[in-house]
Amino acid sequence: MASPAPRRARRRARAAPLAGAWARSAEDWWWDRLAPSGSGYHLLQSDSMLLVLPGPGPARPRAQRRAARRPQRQLPPGHRAPAAKPKARFRPELAPAPAPEQGPDAGWGDRIPLEILVKIFGLLVAADGPMPFLSRAARVCRRWQEAASQPALWHTVTLSPPLTGRPAKGEVKAEKKLLASLEWLMPNRFSQLQRLTLIHWKSQLVGESCPRLTFLKLSDCHGVTADTLVMLAKACHQLHSLDLQHSMVESTAVVSFLVEAGSRMRKLWLTYSSHTTAILSALLGSCCPQLQVLEVSTGINRNSTPLQLPVEALQKGCPQLQVLRLLNLMWLPKPPGRGVAPGPGFPSLEELCLASSTCNFVSNEVLGRLLHGSPNLRLLDLRGCARITPAGLRDLPCRELEQLHLGLYGMSDRLTLAKEGSPLLTQKWYHTLRELDLSGQGFSEKDLEQALAAFSGTPGGSHPVLCSLNLRGTRVTPSTVSSVISSCLGLVYLNLESCRCLPRGLKRAYRGLKEVQWCLEQLLTSPSPN
Repeated sequence: MASPAPRRARRRARAAPLAGAWARSAEDWWWDRLAPSGSGYHLLQSDSMLLVLPGPGPARPRAQRRAARRPQRQLPPGHRAPAAKPKARFRPELAPAPAPEQGPDAGWGDRIPLEILVKIFGLLVAADGPMPFLSRAARVCRRWQEAASQPALWHTVTLSPPLTGRPAKGEVKAEKKLLASLEWLMPNRFSQLQRLTLIHWKSQLVGESCPRLTFLKLSDCHGVTADTLVMLAKACHQLHSLDLQHSMVESTAVVSFLVEAGSRMRKLWLTYSSHTTAILSALLGSCCPQLQVLEVSTGINRNSTPLQLPVEALQKGCPQLQVLRLLNLMWLPKPPGRGVAPGPGFPSLEELCLASSTCNFVSNEVLGRLLHGSPNLRLLDLRGCARITPAGLRDLPCRELEQLHLGLYGMSDRLTLAKEGSPLLTQKWYHTLRELDLSGQGFSEKDLEQALAAFSGTPGGSHPVLCSLNLRGTRVTPSTVSSVISSCLGLVYLNLESCRCLPRGLKRAYRGLKEVQWCLEQLLTSPSPN
């Protein structure tokens, strides 16, 4: 008779489950493989992807935790696990399927990490600005409110009263609603504001709540007083850029602002009017010695009174000027007087734009007075300046000019243009020119051929850097254009509109490398025009 001890051992062996009966599911295996415990990561499952995110994750289901904690029984040495008995089949009663939950998951917003949510908001803010998107997003949930209040998203703001399309009573109501919102936004969101644009603004300016403001633009604003601008200059100690184009601001207000904040001003944009002379007089008096950008342009209602600009006095008052733009402006340089020494020039000037849609009074002598001390000039825009000749440009001290615009638009028919001299331009700047505009110029076919040949004979075998060429309305020939395209491998813009010497079908603008190469193929295969 067998002893009772071996029988109890065999009974325990038969009752022992199969090895791996409580084996983990595939989901548990991926969970532990991709985000093991203690690694500092967790898994987040969405509709179409599985994300591995940093930080502690949500709690796992209770059934999975119980299966992971349940120990597996080991068989005694020398014993095999018996074959598993087939389970009896049974047909469970079908229960009605649970109804799907109505509405979105209340907690899905909390599962997105804050840093990712801030980056998503940043893309939207960069495209459309922070308002009104961030104000609406803050009402979704606490996580969105935390993301919408990040200071990095409130660096640039544009404020404009909504266009209601209703009578004046509706517009006043909309403006009052916006002001009510600003009463909360200014102390809570504008502490990190750096760039502010106000459009159609008639109320007081935002200043005391923006200590980090550096740039202010007033577009189509009216009723801005001197006290308001002075208060803004005193409250915003980092403000160095002011754009007043297309706004009705009294000259006394602007002058008072420049007197208060002129020592730190770097950029100034103005629209020419009867008040501009007083503002320029303040600049000539050295109230803005650190000014780097000065732009004066005409508004919709063009002023027919020419602006007298003392060139030498401006050079002394703004010695650090880097960009000077007098756009579509009729101006006269004030005569220097007899026996007066030339001015100090603009030693830091990199961009000079004197473009105009009508004939102006800029000549070689005026250009020399402006640029005689500017060796670092990179951009020279003289569109509409028909009095400038290639000989006058050759004498300029700048040696590394990158953009040269000499186009004449709509005025070449009534002017006597020079037919020779274009090689003087390309021979001086062929190694640095990236953009060249000769549209409307009257240079002959041979003169243009010699000028553009400079781009094919670069020393050392290096390719020219020319990428934009405008020959609209010139006498350029097919052979000259083919030579330029073959030599300038980076040419991505070529304008051949109204070029009378080219075949029909090719007189248009070409944008992109493929279109420019297609033009070359057509020129090489098409017959020469009669």
